[in-house]
Amino acid sequence: MYFTDRGIEELVDRRGEETVTLEWLGDQLRTFVDVHPEFETAIERFATWLARADEDDDE
Repeated sequence: MYFTDRGIEELVDRRGEETVTLEWLGDQLRTFVDVHPEFETAIERFATWLARADEDDDE
């Protein structure tokens, strides 16, 4: 198990029943980067990966 898996598991346990929009997620990611600017590159890569995730299905 990766260290990040703990955070993902906590997220699913605490908020797994909620429905969110991508707009809400984008706002949360922007707020996170405002508070933790050292993670800007990682968040940018993650957001780009999410935005393009379905492109891999075509290959």
